[in-house]
Amino acid sequence: MQIKKLPKEKFPKALLEIPQPPEDLWIIGELPRENLVYLCVVGSRKYTSYGKEACEKIIGGLKGYPIVIVSGFAMGIDTIAHKKAMQAELKTIVFPGSGLSDEAMYPKTNVRLMNEVVNNGGCLISEFEPDFKATQWSFPMRNRLMAGISKATLIIEAEERSGTLITARLTTEYNRDLLVVPGSIFSPNSKGTNRLLHQGATPITSSEDVLEALGFKLEKNKEKQEKLFLDLSPEEKRVVDLLREPMPRDDLIRAMKLPIPTANAVLSVMEIKELIKEELGEIRLI
Repeated sequence: MQIKKLPKEKFPKALLEIPQPPEDLWIIGELPRENLVYLCVVGSRKYTSYGKEACEKIIGGLKGYPIVIVSGFAMGIDTIAHKKAMQAELKTIVFPGSGLSDEAMYPKTNVRLMNEVVNNGGCLISEFEPDFKATQWSFPMRNRLMAGISKATLIIEAEERSGTLITARLTTEYNRDLLVVPGSIFSPNSKGTNRLLHQGATPITSSEDVLEALGFKLEKNKEKQEKLFLDLSPEEKRVVDLLREPMPRDDLIRAMKLPIPTANAVLSVMEIKELIKEELGEIRLI
């Protein structure tokens, strides 16, 4: 893929406002419009199932809003954030800790993801020469660009000593909003995030919390639910009628009177639309 050097006049304005603005920027793909709201999402490389679910649920709920997801391409929460952003039809920007050439790109396992980001209208940006290979100090350096370009940073899982906390510190130094998902008091992966909350970061437990923090006016829950149920297919209406009370999946599929693959496909689509949810072996309306 073609690597271009950005002319200074095309640098994102937010990056020119930080104390140490980049001297040079290389890019693969196209920068999203600057009138979109940039949200940096970072977290632990050694994420838990809770961290993964929280990341996917929160980013998925941002679908339809003019938001760009910014992250660092590391294995773990960063990669999950990029993938979920594209699934939710949001553009995403990658700041790797290396140059952008195929030989230098780190981690190598994410080369396929790099192509997906560009093909979905996002981009990869680096201040390092294209052939520069990642070092221990290059990751904290790129963290300042991730924090600097974004209106807010969302932290999902961070250990007590974590590179993620560098991004959190820079976020507050740059006068950006620091948003944090609370974690279990028993999990080492939550020691860093829970400490940030103790220090005054904004707690985030849903997509709505993020949207509110970013300044979006939210629809009232009732209006949102009414809109969701306006566009149901006949099969989906049947499911809604059947779920006056929660039901086990097998019982619901039998009651739907559809071929099993068709019934499962209908239920999967309804779960993606967040119309239904499966909990403790039963499916219920949300």
